[in-house]
Amino acid sequence: MAAKFAQLFADSRRALFTMLGVQAVIWSVQVANWLGDYGLSREFGLRSEQVGDLPEMFTSPFLHFSWSHIEANSWPLFVLGFLSAYRGMRKFLLASLVIAVSGGLLVWLLESPNTVTAGASGMVYGYLGYVVLRGVLDRNVLDAVVGIVVAVVYSTILIGVLPVTPGVSWLGHLGGLIGGLAAAFLLRDQPASKRATQSAAKQANTPDSPGTALLKQLDELGL
Repeated sequence: MAAKFAQLFADSRRALFTMLGVQAVIWSVQVANWLGDYGLSREFGLRSEQVGDLPEMFTSPFLHFSWSHIEANSWPLFVLGFLSAYRGMRKFLLASLVIAVSGGLLVWLLESPNTVTAGASGMVYGYLGYVVLRGVLDRNVLDAVVGIVVAVVYSTILIGVLPVTPGVSWLGHLGGLIGGLAAAFLLRDQPASKRATQSAAKQANTPDSPGTALLKQLDELGL
């Protein structure tokens, strides 16, 4: 039991510093963006249907169009990001990747042509979905309680996945939410019986699946 609490404390500490680092990056980028009349948002934001803009799905979450924009995203990003990461950085990194790709692809496929989308709100919705569903799928009491509290506190923002507010990327919100739910499912803890089967397969030198191999590589990196 003591070892579990020690691991939880270590993971929580790592999650805290990670999200503080993320905040430092997006606010530093915001200062440079503001000084350049938000040219970074226009240059590295995501435009639909342009193949050359697909990599921008990974840069657009760090960019915003105003101070009010970044202020609205920063606090929920910090809280939900921390709650997504405090159980371990490996799954958090993979979940973040799934969320960014899901939200980015939905915007790229369906957003109006020549519309530039930027902002961390898609990641916020993704982490919301991930935190709410993770505890249920993992059958973890602590995570389930956290998910219920998060669902109650942030339930009002779910209106953002509907096209009701002009100038707001509801597609990015919806895509992020779908990505978060998908990540919770894909990265769910395996039942003990399945883990035993996999352990036996490893002893028989059966190759790991791509997902298992990736988690193993991240584990070797200390994540």
